[in-house]
Amino acid sequence: MTHPLLDLPPLTARRFAAIEDRVARLLDTRQDVLITQGEALLPLEGAIRAAAGPGTVALNVITGPYGQTFGDWLRDAGATVYDIAVPFHTAVRAEQIRAAFAEHPEIDFVSLVHAEAATGNTNPVAEIGEAVREQGALFYLDAVASVGAEPVLPDTWGVDLCVIGAQKAMGGPAGVSAISVSERAWARMAANPNAPRRSYLSLLDWKERWLDAGRRALPHAPAQLEMLALDACLERIEAAGPDAVTARHRRAAEATRAGASALGGGLRSERSATRAGASALGGGLEPYVHDAADAAPVATTLRVPSSLAASDLVAAALAADPALPLAAGGGALAREMIRVNHYGPDATESAVQASLAALGAALAARGATVDQAAAREAVERVWR
Repeated sequence: MTHPLLDLPPLTARRFAAIEDRVARLLDTRQDVLITQGEALLPLEGAIRAAAGPGTVALNVITGPYGQTFGDWLRDAGATVYDIAVPFHTAVRAEQIRAAFAEHPEIDFVSLVHAEAATGNTNPVAEIGEAVREQGALFYLDAVASVGAEPVLPDTWGVDLCVIGAQKAMGGPAGVSAISVSERAWARMAANPNAPRRSYLSLLDWKERWLDAGRRALPHAPAQLEMLALDACLERIEAAGPDAVTARHRRAAEATRAGASALGGGLRSERSATRAGASALGGGLEPYVHDAADAAPVATTLRVPSSLAASDLVAAALAADPALPLAAGGGALAREMIRVNHYGPDATESAVQASLAALGAALAARGATVDQAAAREAVERVWR
């Protein structure tokens, strides 16, 4: 049989390098860019294990589950780690970073997640990057969820290790990822005797066998279909314009918050108890991230009334339309949080409207007073 995804000619080194150059343009970086052949956890872990080890003193920022994972990797690599953990409904501030530096002036590595799709917050990387530069520490950034939804600028922000993935706001494949690496990050890796070598986690192997060799021969067979999908994804973003793509995500986030807040009052029992229903917005929903400035454009998280379970509401909404970009929060957040994943192809007015309509119907079926017309109008106002 023949099939358009079978019997493709091998991806050449030149094509592979050209796709890396497209990633570099997206990030507006002059740093080395490597496309890694696996989901973004591959370069995220590889970069930490290459750049950190015994003697490293790290400041690890926790604004969601991935920050917790990075702290585990850093400790496993032998680093001394100081955590800054902030409530998941907010973001970390540059002043908190500076305070940590003042308390521990030996810090030489900072790990941060730009946007946490799991909790719906985003961190002010530009301001934090300025503080990290003042300290002279190496700056590691997870921009997997943020890239495409908001600007990601490693050079401007002083980021030494910036990891991205295409599967969220970029609307691309999950099977490949990329990392930009500064010269001083390469130097830190080269000086680390514990950096992975002859390993799938090894960034240094890729540097020596690919970058230093002039990108003329690939070290191993690339993930052909994923690389072609990534190329198509980057081409689509270039054609639309990165600013237009990020603006679409920002509008989706603003519309979701506005629509949820306009959806109506709380549960009837709560309304009776409070006389004004002030305990909850949007049919009992309220933005999980309190301040809109801290809310990530990639996804909006909503808190449900304590008398309901987010997982039940999401299940009811998805039963009506399985294609909706809805999910309950992970782990302990499954009861209290709903995620509206308005990223990539779902960063649209229609996806936001459909998601809120389904959630409104699920709330109404459980005794909530909702105003679907007000929610629709609020979303429409944002998209005008």
